[in-house]
Amino acid sequence: MRIAYLDCFSGISGDMFLGALVDAGVSPKLLEDTVQALGIGARLEISRVTRSGISATKVDVYANGEKDLPREVFWEQQKHDHPHEHAHGHSHEHSHEHSYDHGHEHERGLTEIRAIIEKAGIGISSTAKATAIRIFEALGEAEAEIHNTSVERVHFHEVGAVDAMADIVCAAVGAESLAVEQWICSPLNVGGGTVKCAHGTLPVPAPATLTLLRDAPVYSSGPQVELVTPTGAAIVKTLSSRFAPFPAMKIEKAGYGAGSRDFPEQPNLLRLTIGESEPADAASTSNETITVLEANLDDLSPQVLAYAMERLLAEGALDVFSVPVQMKKSRPGALLTVLAKMEDANRLTRMIFAETTTLGVRRREEQRHTLSRRWETVDTAWGPVRIKIANMNGTVSNYAPEYEDCKTLAEAQHVPLRTVMQEAIQQYLRGDRKQ
Repeated sequence: MRIAYLDCFSGISGDMFLGALVDAGVSPKLLEDTVQALGIGARLEISRVTRSGISATKVDVYANGEKDLPREVFWEQQKHDHPHEHAHGHSHEHSHEHSYDHGHEHERGLTEIRAIIEKAGIGISSTAKATAIRIFEALGEAEAEIHNTSVERVHFHEVGAVDAMADIVCAAVGAESLAVEQWICSPLNVGGGTVKCAHGTLPVPAPATLTLLRDAPVYSSGPQVELVTPTGAAIVKTLSSRFAPFPAMKIEKAGYGAGSRDFPEQPNLLRLTIGESEPADAASTSNETITVLEANLDDLSPQVLAYAMERLLAEGALDVFSVPVQMKKSRPGALLTVLAKMEDANRLTRMIFAETTTLGVRRREEQRHTLSRRWETVDTAWGPVRIKIANMNGTVSNYAPEYEDCKTLAEAQHVPLRTVMQEAIQQYLRGDRKQ
């Protein structure tokens, strides 16, 4: 299984995560094109820097010509520029300012941010968009809980929203491009001391960060500054399947993403390591506990059911399927079944109630055994296609081209989908591929 490990010995922020992605092999052009596809007036500046003598990649976001700043620098600047004004809102990632239904101009709520992400260019896949929206929703839910308000009343200041969208959507796109099957995170060094934000000086970790890292292992070491930002915490919360020490793996590559400061006592870096959890020729199956959600539906339009299934998959369900059934009084109906990670079960249950007409959802836990899988990429006449390969006892037991890759090429090149899929399989069988 291809895994990625985030070593947060000096915390994590959105820009550090983007830097680590680029340093580990994600194309800078992919991230630049992603920002361009959003159409929000942002651009990236990617550079090489050193932190405590270690070379790393630094990614800075410019929103409408303004560079994203660490939050205490931003608020200190605001104090000097506007000494008699009282800013409203909370700074998320660096200067990502928040407010709560104050009706100010140039603010964007989550509804508008979702719409911008969903309407972005075709270069951003539907799964990456869904991941980005989940990260934003995690931020919004944390702020709503802290301030005793609803998620939809949480608003980003215009500049902060642009910074956050650039960070978060690039994080989702870049993470997807690595074709990692499981993200694992170390315990997080949250830093210490205090941090200045719109609501005054607060202890580290900031309230939103603390809420997002509920149930995560954290500690404080080194510089007495904020090391984990809310955006960094939201990325970890959304991508990571578990928190653990460095896992056993065959290392493929590693990358370092730099933070804005250069501490004398420790490198201000996020390390991303990618590899195979087991050698490719090892016998490997994994066993995990999942939650199964079921609902009987006898008064729901097939079109609405199809939409609900698509939404559930986009929101992180492991699998979704329906089976025709005969209900009481001989009514035709459907049995909707959703396989979910245990931590996603409550959220997906709420979605079933929201998107279908069911009055009850059954729930149980089951054990799932899965074969190890890896990805390889083949070059077709129309572009690259990823191939998912399953192994059992050291032997390839199944392989299939990635549907979304084939669909994108078929639509762009105006060729039949099955032609692209057949070509990808032929290229794989010829051995014309790269890891």
